[in-house]
Order: sequence, then C-alpha cells, then structure tokens
Amino acid sequence: MSPIKSPQRYPELADPQVRPRFTGVPTFFRLPYSEDLAGLDIGVIGVPFDGGVTNRPGARHGPREVRNQSSLMRIINAATGIAPFAGRRVADLGDCWIEQPYTLEAALAEIAAFFRTVKAAGVTTLAVGGDHSISLPILRAVAANGPLGMVHIDAHCDTGDDYLGSRFHHGAPFRRAVEENLLDPKRVIQIGIRGTVNDPNMWRFSRESGMRVMPMDEFQDLGWRAALSEAERVIGDGPTYLSFDIDALDPAYAPGTGTPEAGGLTTIEAMRLLRGLTGHDFVGADLVEVSPPFDHAGLTALHGASILFELLCLLAAAPAR
Repeated sequence: MSPIKSPQRYPELADPQVRPRFTGVPTFFRLPYSEDLAGLDIGVIGVPFDGGVTNRPGARHGPREVRNQSSLMRIINAATGIAPFAGRRVADLGDCWIEQPYTLEAALAEIAAFFRTVKAAGVTTLAVGGDHSISLPILRAVAANGPLGMVHIDAHCDTGDDYLGSRFHHGAPFRRAVEENLLDPKRVIQIGIRGTVNDPNMWRFSRESGMRVMPMDEFQDLGWRAALSEAERVIGDGPTYLSFDIDALDPAYAPGTGTPEAGGLTTIEAMRLLRGLTGHDFVGADLVEVSPPFDHAGLTALHGASILFELLCLLAAAPAR
C-alpha cells in the first residue's frame, strides 16, 4: 500500500525518524510500532503500572510522556558514535498493560509473563515504567537462565522488606530478586544512594548480601570516572542488567518523580557514566519512576528519554549485538 504522502524533494524523509520531530504519532524514538516479535533484536516496552508506590503515584503515565519527549532524540549518539538503529531491528512493542492493576502480586505476574514471551522470541527488552516494582518481574523473565549482575543507578537501594503489608512494593524489588536467585549480589553496584531514612538499617540487606553501595557523597567526592571504574570492577564480564531510577538525578533535573531526593546526579554525570559502560554484556535495562503529574515543562520526561537513548545504545553495543 502506497503512503498518502511521499517526499518529493528530500528522499531521506522516507524514514519517519528523520522527519521534523513535531510530526507523526508518538512512539519511542519514532520507531515503528509492532506487536510482531519476529525478526526483532531490541524491543522498547512501556509498563504503565504504579501499584507499588509508597507515596506519590503517577508513574503509570510515564511511558506515554517519555514516548512524546523521545521524539526529540535523533538517530546517532554524537558522544560515542553509536547508531543504535543501524543494522539492528528495533521497535516500539507498545505497552505491557495490566489486566489486574489492583492486585499487586497478580499484576507483577502479568508483567513477568509478558517479558517471558518477548525473551522467548530472542528479543532484548528495554522497559519504561512505571514504578520500580516492575524490575522484579522483568528480572524473573530476563534472568531465567541464572543470576545476573546489575548496575543500579538510584537515590534508594530498593532492598527494603515488608511495608504496610506488602513485600513487593517499589522499595524492595532487588531484595526479592536476590532471594529468588535472579541477581548475584556480589556483581551488583548501586550508585547515587542518598536521602533521609526512618530506620538507620534500612539498606542493610544491600551491604550484608555483598552489593557494592556507592552513596552520593562518595560519588561526588570521587567523580563519575571513579564510579565507572568501580562499576566495571563489580560487574566484570558476565551478563548484566541495568536499572535507572530517574530519582537518581537531582530534582533540579527531574522534579517529576514519586520520591525525589535533594543532592543527586546531574544529567551529564549520568550520561558520561552510562557511556563509559559501552561494550559490557548488558542483556536488558529499564528506566523507571518518571511521574508526569509532578513534572514541569516536560523536564523529567525529556531527561528520561535522553537516559533511555543512552540505555538503548548500551544494549545495541553489547557483545551479543
């Protein structure tokens, strides 16, 4: 079927990704939308679920706004030279929408089933939340063949336990993931941790299980290069997952999130840290906790889309690609 409008003067505009960025139906990075997994290398997936938040909701709207802001991204990473869409079949796989959003554990089971289907087709997943509870069911799918290492960039360790009757909220996914043998804690690094707590031992599980916790003060004292070196030491050469909570960024850059903490990473620190990880064996990634109702001028969604592009570049440059 012929398109209604075809380029007459600029043949390169046959590619929707290089057309004016204010045009087209929003998809992640203006990619083709597809629910057909055949032949794909990487699938970008929205997970519009925030049933695991402990305070401010709204991250269920994150995927839609990140899609919109991702239209501002172009096709080549000027800093690294990576062109993630060149030679790799990437598509927006739509949303992992939840049929039982009011039942937390059932909702997480739905997410795990969705990602198992995608993984079984040989497609690497890049997820956009949604709150951080979604990382646990994604790991249940991605780490089905054995525990993974992880680079976790966040203001919080998210290794808590029971909170108001639930062990599966957004403050506990990585404790559950270790208990379920989805993560090797000795190959996990958590960067940017900060903020006030009600319990001085709130993140004890991270340290006692063997995770490398790098508080924000240490990151600030040593700089992003030292954080990068430490991350590379911890994860080694094995298969690794990457989880980026947008509240890792200072609220000056990311006000639209459920649990903001003052004194976080700048956008350039985050980007340089991620770019330095190019070439490691990343087998999946997620970006979580963008909450548009608390955002200003689309700032958090824009920075979320920018981080998402860096994650896509890491997946595209992984050895398996």
